[in-house]
Amino acid sequence: QVQLVESGGGLVQAGDSLRLSCAASGRAFSDYAMGWFRQAPGKEREFVARIGWSGTNYADSVKGRFTISRDNAKNTVYLQMNSLKPADTAVYYCAADKTNWPPRYRANDYDYWGQGTQVTVSS
Repeated sequence: QVQLVESGGGLVQAGDSLRLSCAASGRAFSDYAMGWFRQAPGKEREFVARIGWSGTNYADSVKGRFTISRDNAKNTVYLQMNSLKPADTAVYYCAADKTNWPPRYRANDYDYWGQGTQVTVSS
């Protein structure tokens, strides 16, 4: 069992940066692939980024602007978001996947979820 708690969301202007954090508790954090998803009002939850044994993967919409990283000693995964756009406005969720390979991008494939943190980008 893994518990996930996100933090770092907020209200920013277009072009600003934010760093989201996701603190995990439970066993064997380093064994999990970790992902970030987001969900805007009226839309389905969508993949943003993933980090696992095979490296990192990004959605095309955030590639070059967002960076996912993890610190296994701190049981924490991060999402550095630069050059934010109004289209990035959503609730951002951290998720853990027990399967490292192959990389997976569907929300239903992930085993544990945080409660989400709101990111709002004004124009």
